[in-house]
Amino acid sequence: MRLNLAARGLDAAGGTMNQAFKGVIFDIDGVLEFRGRVLPEAVETIDWLRDKGIVLRFLTNSTLKSRESCAQELREKGFAVSYEEVITASYATAVYLRELRPRSCWIMLEGEGLAEFEGFQQDMENPEYIVIGDNRSRFDFEHLNKALRLLLGGARLIAMQGEMVDTSQREVELNVGSWVGMLERAAGVEATYVGKPNRYVFELTLRTMGLEKREVVMVGDSVSTDIKGASEFGIASILMRRGEIDEGDGAKPDFICDCIRDVLGVFSTCHSELPTSGRLI
Repeated sequence: MRLNLAARGLDAAGGTMNQAFKGVIFDIDGVLEFRGRVLPEAVETIDWLRDKGIVLRFLTNSTLKSRESCAQELREKGFAVSYEEVITASYATAVYLRELRPRSCWIMLEGEGLAEFEGFQQDMENPEYIVIGDNRSRFDFEHLNKALRLLLGGARLIAMQGEMVDTSQREVELNVGSWVGMLERAAGVEATYVGKPNRYVFELTLRTMGLEKREVVMVGDSVSTDIKGASEFGIASILMRRGEIDEGDGAKPDFICDCIRDVLGVFSTCHSELPTSGRLI
């Protein structure tokens, strides 16, 4: 495992290395799976951590999936995951909206993620909030123009997440941040962003874990979302290396590893039964 001990002035004899982490927040795509295929030893790593009593959460910027559909997908691939352990960008946005108690909103979203917004007053004519996720085929001239006019008329803009492109599929696709950014510039407004790397989604995830920041580590493959978000929120982070490391956002991980199994090395000073080779048991 490659350790970036200089990230926060750590040394091998103290700091995070000797800290007893009690919880792990995992990104999903690029960490547990890549383009729909489970990465080697991912299932076994999750099982080992769970057996040791580590609190697990699975945090994704997916808006198309609900907590339940995301958990079901993971279970079908061999992961023992309950929906309560999953935080999607769509779920986090729905929680945020409930705290605001909006009069009405226009949820621009397709897929199972829409289930998270049951109970909200959907209004496409005079919404208090326009809430944008991955609306895919409905991101057309008619709907985007309508959203623009509503924003110019005073509606507020909420983005479920801000990533510009999605590379989780075989082809690069425009992501939520591209559409929201266009509307921000056209209407001269500033959106509220919910998903990674924004603080709210990390606060929400931590609340569900019942732990302190110092007891939790984030595992992700994206500097701009996972590592930056964890750093700004104040929790430790592990970067899963996939190709070149982009340091453009200035965020630095506390640890760098080449495969998910290496994550267990962070627990080497916390637990005495780390597997040393072969299948994780």
